[in-house]
Amino acid sequence: MDEFIMLSALQHYAFCPRQCALIHVEQVWTENAQTARGQQQHERAHGGGTEERGGVRTMRALPLVSRVHGLMGVADVVELLPDGSPRPVEYKSGRAKPRLADEVQLCAQAMCLEEMFSTDVPAGFIYHSASHKRREVAFTPELRRAVLDARDGVRELLRTRVLPPPAADARCELCSLKDECEPFAPRDFPRGFDPFSTRLDE
Repeated sequence: MDEFIMLSALQHYAFCPRQCALIHVEQVWTENAQTARGQQQHERAHGGGTEERGGVRTMRALPLVSRVHGLMGVADVVELLPDGSPRPVEYKSGRAKPRLADEVQLCAQAMCLEEMFSTDVPAGFIYHSASHKRREVAFTPELRRAVLDARDGVRELLRTRVLPPPAADARCELCSLKDECEPFAPRDFPRGFDPFSTRLDE
């Protein structure tokens, strides 16, 4: 069987394959204000322990695994409903704005929970701390396919260890690895062009 893929790697790949390769292949990581807030948020969510309120049991920092899909990781929060069915809740530091990468990560958690609890998990939630809003995400067949596509993409990156080209779009402004990635650096010159022979005053 192929090696297990971390749930966090799926989120990184769905956001940007190059970011995923920098983190999980080249072991590059840089904090910015956004990632620092996110880390603090996850540390609070990953405090561990359980509590029960209104018949819903809340479990924090629950280890997840799917041997069928080859996934593993840790859920921020899993809520057990009164009927015993699980519901994943992922914490994000930004405002309530739909992002496929976050939804892929949450859906992957649900696919692990379905195997662990032998039940269907049709939906989960993303809690956005900046807006204090909780957004429901339905786990559609298309989203489940996106999870498996991301998993296969991460596996290929780990196998080939080839750094993909940069996105060079609006995503780069949100990325803590922008300086390391250099997404807007010139890479392709016309055939026969020597940048070192060109004077700036010409």
